[in-house]
Amino acid sequence: MTRVAAVDCGTNSIRLLVADLDPATGAMTELDRRMTIVRLGQGVDKTGRLAPEALERTFAACREYAAVIAEHGAERVRFVATSASRDAENRADFVAGVLGILGVEPEVVTGDQEAEFSFTGATRELPGHEERLVVDIGGGSTEFVVGRAHVEAARSVDIGCVRLTERHIRTDPPAEPELAAVRADIESALDLAEKTVPLRRAETLVGLAGSVTTVAAIALGLDRYDWSAIHHARIPYATVESITHRLAGATHDERAAIPVMHPGRVDVIVAGALVLLAIMNRAGAREVVVSEHDILDGIAYKVAEEIEAERSRG
Repeated sequence: MTRVAAVDCGTNSIRLLVADLDPATGAMTELDRRMTIVRLGQGVDKTGRLAPEALERTFAACREYAAVIAEHGAERVRFVATSASRDAENRADFVAGVLGILGVEPEVVTGDQEAEFSFTGATRELPGHEERLVVDIGGGSTEFVVGRAHVEAARSVDIGCVRLTERHIRTDPPAEPELAAVRADIESALDLAEKTVPLRRAETLVGLAGSVTTVAAIALGLDRYDWSAIHHARIPYATVESITHRLAGATHDERAAIPVMHPGRVDVIVAGALVLLAIMNRAGAREVVVSEHDILDGIAYKVAEEIEAERSRG
């Protein structure tokens, strides 16, 4: 077994996984998994820059994660940064800050790399070899990947719960013209994704990340967030549709009162749910299989494989 640490820094949240992995069998023993809402992408769509307060929130989380990694004695750390830091003019400030705290330089990956990590993490433990469409709905972008054992087609498009909320939603609850503008952006992005990825062909839709898991937790009627209940839950289309309409018609306080709603997701969950519903419509999916394993797990598997390859070379 190889002990590794993986950090995934997205537009809305930063997450850590420390685990022991066996690359040969795919077995994983999870030692620590945590998530912090830092909203790194605050205002990036409008200004093109990472806000100072967003950087400081992110660096504070990095300091916490550095202590956890040291406590567990991970052999190697890999830090992957996604949509917000790809878009920012001042991403050098972000890179320098992370390097100073964690001792590793963040990799600002491409959308295609992000998609491959997500696919590996989401499907490694799923039984069978049917074709799957994996969708990772993030804060700034959404990744679409189709494949069986390996990625066959992938595309990242700039629709995410934070980006869409900042672009279009101004009132509480959102007004219908605002919701219509969000839907229009989503449909345009799906048209773009479909030029590369056959969204309607896969037998199974697998959904990743906080918007999907939050909708699933609501669908399951949980009174607290329960990873084990959510992981691999199957949520029917009609249920996703009903929850999306409920969230879109609710005020900020009403959404905040939902027991499983993370405080950092209250103001962006409407856009995230709309993305999920539109994808299910486009794909003709009767249900979504929810996975708590995603890009973070894919990063960890990749690090362990690289270490094993280095060992085998002597």
